Amino acid sequence: MQSVAEIEASPEVQNLRNRVSGFLNELIYPNEKILEKGGEEASRTFKAIQAEAKKRGLWALGLPKEIGGGGLEFMPYVFVNEIVGRSEYAIAGLGTHSAQDATMLHLYGNPEQKKRWLAPLVNGDIYPSFSMTEPEVSGADPTGLRTRAVQDGDEWVINGHKWFTSGANVAAFSTVMCVTEPDAPAHERFSMIVVPTDTKGYQIVRIVPVMGETSGGHCEIKYTDVRVPLTNLLGPRGQAFTIAQKRLGPGRIYHCMRWLGQAQRAFELMVDRAINRQAFGGPLSDKQTIQNWIADSAAEIQAARLLTLNAAAKIDAGDEARVEISLIKFFGAKVLHDVIDRAIQVHGAMGVSEDTPLARMYRHARFARIYDGPDEVHRMVVSRRIVSEFKKGRKWDFGRGIRRNGR
Repeated sequence: MQSVAEIEASPEVQNLRNRVSGFLNELIYPNEKILEKGGEEASRTFKAIQAEAKKRGLWALGLPKEIGGGGLEFMPYVFVNEIVGRSEYAIAGLGTHSAQDATMLHLYGNPEQKKRWLAPLVNGDIYPSFSMTEPEVSGADPTGLRTRAVQDGDEWVINGHKWFTSGANVAAFSTVMCVTEPDAPAHERFSMIVVPTDTKGYQIVRIVPVMGETSGGHCEIKYTDVRVPLTNLLGPRGQAFTIAQKRLGPGRIYHCMRWLGQAQRAFELMVDRAINRQAFGGPLSDKQTIQNWIADSAAEIQAARLLTLNAAAKIDAGDEARVEISLIKFFGAKVLHDVIDRAIQVHGAMGVSEDTPLARMYRHARFARIYDGPDEVHRMVVSRRIVSEFKKGRKWDFGRGIRRNGR
C-alpha cells in the first residue's frame, strides 16, 4: 500500500493538481466578481465554465464512473480538493458540489430515484439540497429534530419547519431528515425522504441572510401537509443517521482540504502584501509582528494539513477515524479563520473591502466553525473518546490513535 506522501508525489496526482490549478487560474479567478453578482451573466459564465471542465476531463472527479463521475479514488481526490478549495466557485465549476447528495442516492437510492435524479444531478443539470437543520432545536443534537412524516396509504405526509437548507432556492429536490419512527430509540427514529421542490405544501419562506449575504441560498422552509409517494424514502426506514454518516465522514475530509486551499490563498495574499506595502520606512515584511504572523500561519497550515491527511489515510484504510475527523474539524476551522484574519489585518482597510476575496472568505470562515457540527461538539467527541480509552487502560498514541496494548 502506498503511503500518503507517495500518493501525493505520484505523477497522476501531481498532473491532476496542476490541471485543476490551471483551470482555476484561467477560468475561475478571472470570473469570481461576475459569479459573485449572480444573475443571467453569472449563469451563462457558470455554464461555460462547467462545459469546459467536462471537455478537459475534470468534471465530478470524485464520483464513480458508473454514475457519470471521474472515478478518482479517495486519496487522490483528497489532494485535488486542496486546489479546488482556493475558490468557492470552483466546487460547482468542476461539478463537485453534488458529491455528497449523489453519493447518498448512489448508495441508498432505489432504481426509480436513481433514474429520475442521479444522472441529471451528476451532470450538473439539476441541483440538490439537504434539509436537516431546524430553527426551534439545536442542530448540534439532531436527535431533537421535530419535522415528522406520517404514512397515509401509499404516501408520506410531511409537516415541519427547516432552515439553512442550502441551495433549496435553485434545487430540484430536498432530501428531508424527519421523524418516521417516533417510538424507536433516539438514533433510529429518523428517515430520509426525497421531496421535489415543486411539491404542494413545500414553501421557501426566505433565504436567510448570513453575515449580510444571501448568495449561499441558505433557505428557511415550511413543510405543510407535503405529500410524496412512499417510494421517495431514501434507504431503509429509521436509518437516517447511518445515511448521514456516509454523507458526512469523507465530506468532512474534503471540507478540511478545501479550507486548506482557502488558507493557503489567504497566506499568499498576506505575504505578497507584506512585501509590497511600504510603511514607516520599509516594507511590512520587515516588521516583527508581520513576520510572526507569517511564521505562525505557515506552521498552523502545515499542522492542519498533516492532521487532515492522517485522518484521510485512516478513512482510506477502513477506520472510522472519529477522533481524527473531529480534531481536523475544529482545528482546521480555527486555522482557516486565523490565517484569513491576519491577511485582512496586513491589507488594512483594503482587507475589509470587496477589492480582494479576503472579506468574503472571512465571512465564510466564521461559518465553518458551526456547520457539520460546531467546534464545541467536536472537542467533546475528542475528549470523551480519549478519556474513555484511558479508563479502559489504553493510551492515546499520537502516531496511531488508540493504543490497544495497555499502558
